[in-house]
Amino acid sequence: MIVLSCNNLTKSFGIDTVLENISFSINAGEKIGLIGVNGAGKTTLFRILTGQYGYDQGEFFISKSLTIGHLEQSAPLNPEYTIFQETLEVFRSLIEMEAELRQLEHQIAQQGQLSNSNSLNQLMNHYARLSEEFQQKNGYGYPSEIRGVLKGLGFTEEEFEQPIFQLSGGQKTRVNLAKLLLTKPNLLLLDEPTNHLDIEAVEWLEGYLRTYAGTVLLISHDRYFIDEVVNKIYELENRSLTIYHGNYSYYSEKKLQVYEQQLKEYTEQQKEIEKQEEIIRRFKQHGTEKLAKRAQSREKRLAHIERIEKPLLLYKKAKIRFETRISSGEDVLQVSNLSKSFGDALLFQNVSFEIYKGERVGLIGPNGIGKSTLFKILLNRLPYDTGLIRIGHNVILGYYDQEQSDLDQKSTVIDEIWKENIHFTQTEVRTLLGSFLFSGDDVQKDISALSGGEKSRVALLKLMLSKANFLLMDEPTNHLDISSKEVLEEALLHYNGTLFLISHDRYFLNRVTTKILELSHNGVQQYLGNYKYYQEKKKELMEPQEPEITVQKTKTQIKDERRKEKEKQQEERRVKKARESIEEQISLLEERITDLEQQMCQEEVYANPQLSRQIHEESSALRQQLEDLYAQWEEYLN
Repeated sequence: MIVLSCNNLTKSFGIDTVLENISFSINAGEKIGLIGVNGAGKTTLFRILTGQYGYDQGEFFISKSLTIGHLEQSAPLNPEYTIFQETLEVFRSLIEMEAELRQLEHQIAQQGQLSNSNSLNQLMNHYARLSEEFQQKNGYGYPSEIRGVLKGLGFTEEEFEQPIFQLSGGQKTRVNLAKLLLTKPNLLLLDEPTNHLDIEAVEWLEGYLRTYAGTVLLISHDRYFIDEVVNKIYELENRSLTIYHGNYSYYSEKKLQVYEQQLKEYTEQQKEIEKQEEIIRRFKQHGTEKLAKRAQSREKRLAHIERIEKPLLLYKKAKIRFETRISSGEDVLQVSNLSKSFGDALLFQNVSFEIYKGERVGLIGPNGIGKSTLFKILLNRLPYDTGLIRIGHNVILGYYDQEQSDLDQKSTVIDEIWKENIHFTQTEVRTLLGSFLFSGDDVQKDISALSGGEKSRVALLKLMLSKANFLLMDEPTNHLDISSKEVLEEALLHYNGTLFLISHDRYFLNRVTTKILELSHNGVQQYLGNYKYYQEKKKELMEPQEPEITVQKTKTQIKDERRKEKEKQQEERRVKKARESIEEQISLLEERITDLEQQMCQEEVYANPQLSRQIHEESSALRQQLEDLYAQWEEYLN
């Protein structure tokens, strides 16, 4: 069923046309990724769909039953509420419905004493309808649903009670995302939903969206995320929209095939045109009347040929190439038993690892674990508490800071590059900047006036010109569109130095890295492969393993291991049995509450005030028990 469609939609801002004659239909349940370079019109299209922007021409259809939900980065939150209270607001209608049910129960008990059967019948009918609606809308289970979504998005139980006014911008965005997911609109519009999420939370969101009952249309520069979630790609390019029936990997492959076919057709036509033009030139050159007529005839045919435009693989790309001034020794970095605290708060300890020449190493871990801090320690910008750091022979460090704090905000683009490369002429600097997509007056812009993507390109150019042989890069793909990320990946894959990267971009990590280091509060775990290899190994570790018994183990050790394994299995059985028992109790309680609600609608009950009161009291007590059981059940699930 089509829930939304556009036909020949056009949108301009002044003389700049952003969208031109785009047409598409969205079916119920589809998961669609909207991609395109920065400025292609993705956010503009979202704002048209939500009614924030109008459109100049075309047709726009939305199903009457369609509810649209979109993530607003600056949606208002009550600063005095806790995180949990704020998300409870999603279920305000259920909270009010429950309050009305309690009030009706009280009124029914009172009416039963007055023996006014007419009024009582009306109350009972209203109560029965409302009670059924409350149950159908998960009136008893929504607190558990809230906790599940908040935990999935990276909030701990302790943080549930944190007031909104204490939250960072990123945390507020996560609260808004939680509220949107709990609202469950028919059509979810998500603009960069993985911003401010660590990898674990992103993977949870992938699973949630894959099984989401509604329709999803999302904008994201996270190619791994798009690959995992969507089954269709909408690409905005050159004001037009092209549809690909598959995920990002399918789109990427198909896009290349289409480009190669278009290039082949263009090349063949150009050869034919050149051939005809050469024949025409020769016919005219001989000057006979007969040949002149033939030349004229060919010119007419040539003029009527529909010219194939030269295809563009993508918009103009930056040209990045990292080179080294000198070669480093084999041992690039050794870290032993490193620890770091801020006051009494321990960030990490027992951190030990080695990085060797030519390795491309990814550093991952949850937000706040200290990845950027570790980089700053290695760069001697922060002190550490204990441990040893040894930088290898001939190692020249280069650093890419995700905050771009090394850029002089008061400097112009050209001066920022020139002041550290004074041996270049102005023409050479302008040529370099041109290869990073800065041309004309762009080079005279102040750094402070640049967008996030433009600042990233300046920082990458500075890093490229440093010719360092050991690059430390903190979130280098932030602010880059997909095209720029692919250019950076190619440059790093051809780099002959050593890389140490922090990134939440799993597609980037998967393509570039040869080793993964996972940082925790108590050290580093090493995985000798890319991100996919890391995921597979983590999955293996999480699966139950048969205990390995080697000949070196003593009988006591073997006996002890068997005892521990037996205890573990007994505990797993106990937890499973307890969980199943709670599930059975929940089922019985829900049946009993439904039965009591039906009894309260019967005349022999509401005509008897004492019996009515007893049933009401039992129902209230059972609801409290049910809430407690849901809390216990959730603990066993975790």
